[in-house]
Formats: sequence, structure tokens, C-alpha cells
Amino acid sequence: MLTQLTRAKKRTDTQDIELAVDLMAVSSKTDERNADIAIVERLAKKLDLHTVEDLKIETIAVKKLSKERGSTAESIQQIIQLLNKFKQVLGMEITNVLDDTDTPQKLSKCHSLVIPHEFLCPITLEIMRDPVIVASGQTFERESIQKWFDSNHRTCPKTRQTLAHLSVAPNYALKNLITQWCEKNNFHLPKKEDQASSRKFFVDHEDEISCLVEQLSSSQLEVQRKAVKNIRVLSKENPETRVLIAKHGAIPRLVKLLSYPDSKIQEHAVTALLNLSIDESNKRLITDEHAIPAIIEVLQNGSMESKENSAAALFSLSMLDENKVTIALENGIPPLVDLLQDGTIRGKRDAVTALFSLSLNQLNKVRAIEAGIVPPLMLLLEDKKLGMVDEALSILLLLATHAEGRHEMGQLSFIQTLVDIIKDGTPKNKECATSVLLELSSNNYSHILAALQFGVYEHLVEIAESGTNRAQRKANGLLQLMSKSEQIP
Repeated sequence: MLTQLTRAKKRTDTQDIELAVDLMAVSSKTDERNADIAIVERLAKKLDLHTVEDLKIETIAVKKLSKERGSTAESIQQIIQLLNKFKQVLGMEITNVLDDTDTPQKLSKCHSLVIPHEFLCPITLEIMRDPVIVASGQTFERESIQKWFDSNHRTCPKTRQTLAHLSVAPNYALKNLITQWCEKNNFHLPKKEDQASSRKFFVDHEDEISCLVEQLSSSQLEVQRKAVKNIRVLSKENPETRVLIAKHGAIPRLVKLLSYPDSKIQEHAVTALLNLSIDESNKRLITDEHAIPAIIEVLQNGSMESKENSAAALFSLSMLDENKVTIALENGIPPLVDLLQDGTIRGKRDAVTALFSLSLNQLNKVRAIEAGIVPPLMLLLEDKKLGMVDEALSILLLLATHAEGRHEMGQLSFIQTLVDIIKDGTPKNKECATSVLLELSSNNYSHILAALQFGVYEHLVEIAESGTNRAQRKANGLLQLMSKSEQIP
């Protein structure tokens, strides 16, 4: 049986543009950023790593791979980080993937005792004390599945199917089997943690949030500034906190603060909204408060960090298709293009991500072209140190499906740039550049002639033989066009 890692690698070779951008988003190391849960879930599904069983198999594969390549290899560390994000979405315990033991820490004292797999909770991988059955027929530890439900999940963590209801039923048969096994093997179930202190902490936390939300409307500048800063910090912590902050009415007040004449308050407010938008229900709450025009205003006139986080917030909100239209109608594309042109490296990355998402809408392609997006994208291709060649090519491929986009890209210098990438780029660079050249050439045979003059033919033949699966298809498409146009040398 192929490991999950091999399967994921195969899917990566044939990934579409959206998958490339999703990988970029979840791999971001910029401050104050968290990958959107919707993106992580979509990425996990595309890589066939969206169930507990998938992730268990993948964890074993990563351990094996780390022994072969060394645990310090950058690629291994990136895989581990991505794997942990998938586990977090499923509610699984985040452990050290490279530990030698496959046994949960709380069971580490019993190395000689093999606990039956069916006795372990699929979420925590710990032996169950109070097993319950959910609507999908799967069994979980009561406390673990309740936390899953409390985090606004309505699916089974193991099968990922939507549950008809959230009621649970005690699994007495399994509980009796666990009890008998424990008695026979002299195994003592771990004592249930005292929940009183954790409940008290939760109540105190809720009281703190309620107080901070009230202070967002304070007439005292320093009180407001401190409150919005603390909300920003708390909104990073976990899904439960983001839900609590929204529950206590923070979103309308944060939206109002976007127009406040204090740069730090404005910066904290837009960043807090970015963090809150990670939650799907919060996306709609933010949208319903008409936050998009105010966020665009910050993108145009705020500090550089405020602009960066505004671009990231627009990307997050654009995950709702209707917001792609709203952002464009509120004239949000031109300031994103400006940030792409003149921003910091982080600003350019935030802008290119948002612009890709917006350009998935057909009408927005024209708006982006009219806003002057093509020249800064070409600059990204030329400056490889920025590390955004794939991102730029992904947007250019979208724009190349439109006549105005093809016109903007029809310069000889651009065709030469594409050929240079096809010659010397990474496998993914070559795949994207070949895709763009095919789209351009399908509508204008003169581009084929220009590419041939720049020496593309032998490199297309090489890609058709040994490139990624998708690159091979695109290269063969170009070679067929050349044959039809009688331009093969």
C-alpha cells in the first residue's frame, strides 16, 4: 500500500493553481498570521489527508522519511508543520512527530502493554473512560467529542461526514470491554482531570473578553488602545476565543474603530478582524457589518503593517464568493495592486494572494488588468529573490484567459521571460510558465514563433518527457500547436 506521503506528493505534481496558493497561505511565517481553517480543510481534502486514519498513516510515513533524510531537513520540517495544521483542524493532539514512540505520552509508562486500537479515542489517541457514539456510528471519548462540537464543528472527526444531529449515546458495550481488559491486565485508567479549575478559567476568560469589548467604546483613548490591542492578542489564541469575542459583540465595535483617527488603534482593529475572520461564521458577521469598505480604506491610507493586514483580511473574506464581487465593487483591487507594486516583501505576498483569489471571478480579471496588475506581476517574475514566481504566474494564467490580459502580456520581452523560466526554473516554475505560454499561444500563433526563436523547443521536449504530470500535458499541448502551425524546427 502506498503511504499517504507518496500519495500527497503525487497530488502535488498535478495540483491546480488554487492548491499552489493554498500551500503558500498555510506555509506563511509572517507575524500575526494564522492559516484560514477553510484553506487548511480544503488543502487536506485535496491531499487525501482529511481523516484521523489518514493522518496516523502519514505520521508513520514522516517518521520513516525523517530517518532516511534526517529530521533537520527543511522539507521534513515543512511536512511536519503542515501535518500538525491538519491534526489541529481534526481536533487531534499535537505531539512530537519525530518521537521514537508511537504511544501517547499518558500511556508511556506501559511500553510492554499493547492497548487495543478500538479502545483509543480517535481524537486524542488515549484510552477512553467514557466512550460515546455519534450520529455517524463512530465512538469517541465524551469530553473530546464535546470539545469538537463546542468549536462549531458539525462533522464526524473520523469520517468527515456531516452529522444529522449532535446527540451522543453511551457505548456501554465498549466501556465494559475496556473495563474488563483493564482489570485483566492490571491497567489503571488515568483519572479524569478536575474540570472545576478549567471551567473557572473559562468563565474568567469570558469575563475578561466581555470587559475588553465594553472598553472598545470607551471615551478614553488609552483605555480603547489597550483594549483593542488585547483583543488582537486574544483573537490569535484558539477557535473558542474567536467565537467568544464575536459572541460578546466585538465585531461591530472593531469595524467602527477602523475609521478611528489613531494609527495604532486602526492597526490593532484590522488585525483583530483578520484573526477573527479565520472562523467561518465570523466571516459572515464581519461582512454583515459592512466592514469591507472600511478595510479597503485602511488598505489605501493606513500604516504599512495596517495595509498588509488589510490585504490579508480581504483575502480571508474573499473566501466567500459574494465578497469577491463586493471587494471589487468597493474599488478594493487598485490599492491591492499598489501594495503589490510598492509594498514590503510581506505586503507583496499578502497582495498577490488576495489578488489571486479575487481574479477567480471573471469580471474581476478585467478590473485587475485595468488597475495595472500585469507590470508588477512581471517584476515578480524578474526578481526571483522575492520567491513569488509561481504566485505571479498563477495570476497571469488566470488573466491570460481574457482577451485584454493576453494583449497586456503579448510583449516579446514577456515571452522571453517565460522561455527563460521554462529553461532554468524549478519544476513548478516550468509547469506554470508552460501553462501560461500555452494559453497565450492557443490564441495567437505569433507567440509560438517568438518562443521558438528564444529556443524553447528542446526544453519543451524535455518537459514533455520528464516534467510533472501537469507540465507534461501542457508541454505536449504546445508541441502539438507548433506542429499544426508548421513551426517546429
